[in-house]
Amino acid sequence: MNDGSKKAQPLLLFYLLVGYVLLQFGWWSYLMVELNNEVYRLKSELDLLTSASPEEVIAKGNELESILHKKWLMIAGEATVFLVLLLIGVMRVRGTFRKEQALVLQQKNFQLSVTHELKSPIASVRLQLETLRKRKLDEQKQEELITNALAETERLNTLVENILLAASIDNSNHHLKMEMVDLSAFVKDITSKARQSLQPSQKISEKIEEGIRCLADRNTFPSILLNLLENAVKYSPSGSEIKVGLRKNGGKIHLSVSDEGGGIPVTEREAVFRKFYRVGNEETRSAKGTGLGLYIVRYLVEKHRGSISVSDNAPKGSTFEITFSHE
Repeated sequence: MNDGSKKAQPLLLFYLLVGYVLLQFGWWSYLMVELNNEVYRLKSELDLLTSASPEEVIAKGNELESILHKKWLMIAGEATVFLVLLLIGVMRVRGTFRKEQALVLQQKNFQLSVTHELKSPIASVRLQLETLRKRKLDEQKQEELITNALAETERLNTLVENILLAASIDNSNHHLKMEMVDLSAFVKDITSKARQSLQPSQKISEKIEEGIRCLADRNTFPSILLNLLENAVKYSPSGSEIKVGLRKNGGKIHLSVSDEGGGIPVTEREAVFRKFYRVGNEETRSAKGTGLGLYIVRYLVEKHRGSISVSDNAPKGSTFEITFSHE
């Protein structure tokens, strides 16, 4: 039995139970109507036997018929309320079941992606260190291997930090220490470090307005830009350009990261910020990632009293733009 059949079994059993309840309810309703009709018939016969005149028989018959109609309406009203409540319950259970299925799939994808993301840099660092130990290499080659090993270590460190930060967010145990910083210099420094750690095949360019200052947390703010840059590198073709922009407009500060990748459909631009959200199945997906990056970005942006949006980048790709208050 495949996974799809196993997942569908609980919902199928639930539908069978609902169907059984509906059949029993229908049978109960039929018996109630028949019982009322039988009572009406017996009372009519009794009135016919005990009444003194035809006019009295007719009057009592009309009275009984009126009572019978009221009971029919009462049964119909109760049946309608029951069916409505049952329908609401079915929809709620169905929705909960689907959410549970989606959560299980997200957790499975997360486990698979984390396993891959942890093993890949560890294996790479081990291979490079073994190469350094077993072979006599020239100084340039040694420097290249050391640089690559450090980049993989930084990648592993970023992954662990993201996981710990996501856990801290879930436990509501994360607090920022806000201080006035030179955001222009800060963004330049973060972008420079990203070039070293990510080693992108794309060109990362900057257009940063000088002298922009704002309140920020020095420990967590880099995660905002690093995750956006990592996301752009991950989904952009080799040789394309990734642009980092910082400008001030009135009382607002705008930080943007634009890429030339495949873009994000309008219908998924809100979903990409959800925890673990990634399009497709982790077993067949080629792009690396855990589905935590953009979730952390939005959380940190909101903690910095900002907002983030996604739009198309002309002529292709996506632009993530963050807006902060100047003060």
